[in-house]
Amino acid sequence: MTPDASAWRSSAEYDHLDALTASDLAWEWLRRNEAYDADFDALAETGDPKTLTDQIRQRWGLRFPGRSAHAST
Repeated sequence: MTPDASAWRSSAEYDHLDALTASDLAWEWLRRNEAYDADFDALAETGDPKTLTDQIRQRWGLRFPGRSAHAST
């Protein structure tokens, strides 16, 4: 059965997506993922940024290129 699209928002609302990079588009999807959100919140409670970064990297396949040595300590 085809979903009823009559109540959907205007496609003009999504025109900005055409200008996004692959990374930007991936983030737009990921930030709306309830499982990612729950993982991030649970891991953030540890208070250890390195643990958070490592776990998010492993669970979600994220990479954090270009971070300075100071930011990762």
